[in-house]
Amino acid sequence: MSAEGSAAIAPLPNWQRWATVWLLCLGVIIAYIDRANLSVALAQKEFTQFFQLTNSDRGALNSAFFWSYALLQIPAGMLVDRFGVKSPYTIFFVLWCCISAATGMVQTVTMLIFIRMLLGVFEALVTPASFRWIRYNTPDRSRGLATGIFMAGTKYGPAAGAWLAAHFIGAYGWRTMFVVLGLGGLFWLIPWALLVRNNDRELEAASAKANATQKMPFLTVMRKPAIWGVLIGTYCYNYFVFFSMTWLPAYFAERRDLSLKDSGAYTAFSFGGMATVAILAGWAADKLIERGWNAVAVRRGFTLAGFAVASLEIFGALSNSNEFALTMAIVSLSGLGLATANYWALTQTLLPGAAVGSIAGAQNTASNLAGATAPLFTGWLMTATGNYEAPMYAIWGFLLTGMGAYAILVREKYTK
Repeated sequence: MSAEGSAAIAPLPNWQRWATVWLLCLGVIIAYIDRANLSVALAQKEFTQFFQLTNSDRGALNSAFFWSYALLQIPAGMLVDRFGVKSPYTIFFVLWCCISAATGMVQTVTMLIFIRMLLGVFEALVTPASFRWIRYNTPDRSRGLATGIFMAGTKYGPAAGAWLAAHFIGAYGWRTMFVVLGLGGLFWLIPWALLVRNNDRELEAASAKANATQKMPFLTVMRKPAIWGVLIGTYCYNYFVFFSMTWLPAYFAERRDLSLKDSGAYTAFSFGGMATVAILAGWAADKLIERGWNAVAVRRGFTLAGFAVASLEIFGALSNSNEFALTMAIVSLSGLGLATANYWALTQTLLPGAAVGSIAGAQNTASNLAGATAPLFTGWLMTATGNYEAPMYAIWGFLLTGMGAYAILVREKYTK
């Protein structure tokens, strides 16, 4: 379903297209700041002592957001497929910012878990809505870059969240941190209201008519082996990402003896490297495809390369040298950025007739099942072994599994 066909009927100025892509990137940065700030608070003794948290409790708190978020990805995708992007996104954005701010007022662990689950409910729309907008407003030849810019936000968000949360906690305390970072995001609504058109449903209909693309029912998509390779690979990719988002600040502080400020800085630098590589890799893949290279082969190749570089994390994790371990943390997460834009764009290339919101919701469900399980499994392994070695072996195993899924199952012949 090409964006070129719809663009001929409802043209979007190039500046407005790319301004909106960057605005979507900023929106997901805000979403990730609001979900990642808790991991920094959990690395602070005052916070853990106030709630009397064990390692298992920390794992549960890091996981709670993803229980509701993962469960609602497919319904959220169906919602934007039915009602479009702009209005639902606006409503959900306001609600998640307010819920994030309310985290600063909680007094009990039970309430903290509940409010994190509620945050997951209202942030569930962000990825399906953003991918739907990108699908119908960017041409195929630019979709890798657009996806890379958007997905970079999912890495710049934790980077910014780690740095900002550490700064505000150090200066003002954890309660003020949650309130300021939560309500501060509401300023994003001003350019969103002024810039974004509410016409993606019309673009979808025009594109389908112009290109005579047969719509592929959701259940038909889910019966294809390639999509299961994508879902397995997505889970494995994000197991590493969500370990890093939820436990990396604590790992740096407890295993590598960094201060809270330095822990936040190294976490930010790791995710910042990943985001930058994601944009560059999306752009590079687009250029190769423009020159006539097979789109599936190019995006799949970048994805496999990302998994391969990320798997090098095991060498740093098992090293007694802090300098080497910190370097490898940055290298492995940055290297995973080779896959970031391309594994998402690859799904749209393989399955052009699928409903965008629904299939993005399915893929993001797999992503956020990793968000639900990685913190819990890490907490359990920490409790069972008393160290970070076992969690690092688990990450390595999942990365190798993801590489295998993309190498074996994610092929054009398995989409027939």
